[in-house]
Amino acid sequence: MIERLYLKELVTFDEVELEFSDGLVVLSGPSGAGKSVLISTILSSFGYSPPSVAKICEVGLSKPKNLEVDTYHLEEFITIKSLKKDKLRYFVDGQNISKKTLHSMFTPFVKYLSVRDKGGFDSLMLINMIDTQLHQKNENFRELQKEYQKRFLNYKEKLDELNKIKDDEARLLELVDYAKYEIEKISSINPQIGEEQSLLTIKQQLSRLDKIKDALVKAEKIFTLEESVEEVYRLLDRDSSAFSDTMNQLRADFEETENLADELKEVDVEEVLNRLSDLATLQKRYGSIEEALEYKALKVQELERYENIEQDKSILISFLDREYSELKLLASKISTLRADESKVLEDSLEDYLTSLKLPRVTFQFLPKELDFSGIDEIDVLLGSSTISTLSGGEFNRVRLALMATTIDTQRAKQGVLILDEIDANVSGDESIAIANMIQKLSSVYQVFAISHQSHLASKANQHILITKIEDSSKAIVLDETQRVSEIARIIAGENPNNEAMEFARKLRG
Repeated sequence: MIERLYLKELVTFDEVELEFSDGLVVLSGPSGAGKSVLISTILSSFGYSPPSVAKICEVGLSKPKNLEVDTYHLEEFITIKSLKKDKLRYFVDGQNISKKTLHSMFTPFVKYLSVRDKGGFDSLMLINMIDTQLHQKNENFRELQKEYQKRFLNYKEKLDELNKIKDDEARLLELVDYAKYEIEKISSINPQIGEEQSLLTIKQQLSRLDKIKDALVKAEKIFTLEESVEEVYRLLDRDSSAFSDTMNQLRADFEETENLADELKEVDVEEVLNRLSDLATLQKRYGSIEEALEYKALKVQELERYENIEQDKSILISFLDREYSELKLLASKISTLRADESKVLEDSLEDYLTSLKLPRVTFQFLPKELDFSGIDEIDVLLGSSTISTLSGGEFNRVRLALMATTIDTQRAKQGVLILDEIDANVSGDESIAIANMIQKLSSVYQVFAISHQSHLASKANQHILITKIEDSSKAIVLDETQRVSEIARIIAGENPNNEAMEFARKLRG
């Protein structure tokens, strides 16, 4: 829930600091005082348009239970701040965030119903609403839908495989030729891991072969002095074994070097250079010898798949035909349960709609192609009219009635619901019905609503009065006495009489 609001320099508000209660929060006051501006600013803090024009706006809220965001570190009490200087910037717990990201993050938890918005009656929304009702009361439906959705995802995966096979089949010869060409290109060189380093070593040794031979000829002269050195050791009566060991090691090293030189004489330099060139070509094309060999193995697998494509296609078609029939059967069972539940919803809605002086709602089920949600396309008729012909106010009253009818009071809080002029220009009976619906919704939502009617204002858990004197607006949290006076003003105007005051006290109970 939203717990606090602080803003500075918002149109006619110099500064506002409010702490909000849970449940229903009603804003009332004379026209033009700034109620809509204040509500709009709260919405803007969650990325809704239009953007805030406040110099500073801070909204503090407890972290929604299911809000999980990897890119931002969020505290249990979240602070959303917007600053307007050269441009408007948003921050969440001190971290810079874009308006778009902010909106996508909080839209599931902060819902907005506007008289200008006629969304929310799309088929998928209606399906989800009916399914939610069924989940609460019908375990068989839950299991049926779980099985259907699991099998549909598998069906879709196999269908994608078949479509890929068909795409491959259309250019099969080209793909086969290309795979063979790539395999042959790598196989003809037949690279070995680590081979290049060995060849580079040989190339380096070949480039120094003449120098090695010259150095050996010069170095071998050391052995002509070996006996003389040993004679010195004898005359000095000193141990010459270390010298002898060193000379023996030199003989072995020189012999090994001579053998290497003889072996290098047999190496074809051009062959080494050509081999290195071939390996370099593979590295340039595939990144490394290892990657070239992996690519070859992949192409070999592809070639095997292409060769078995007809068999795979036949198996998939057989599976998909059989699975489609079974999915249609499951979807039909789901559709029947939905249609039955829609009748229950129609009956539940009737009392609300009657009090709103609206005709009965009928859910129309139309067939559609099989998808993850089933085979149902759902539309809504209000009497004999479609939803699209309703005014914005009528539309939102129907939507409120649906929300009030389908809420699950056993669930935890579902977030924040902000209502824009939801009870404007309605009769007394309609006002009572709207107030009752909103009060019911406030059991699972924190509801913010601008009140034009005394019945809604009287049911508020918190009542905030917005006033304007000359060019300065104020927001005041009313106590019980002040609430009665404000409700009386809503009933009878700026100078309420005793009768209006008494009626206001009666509404407050």
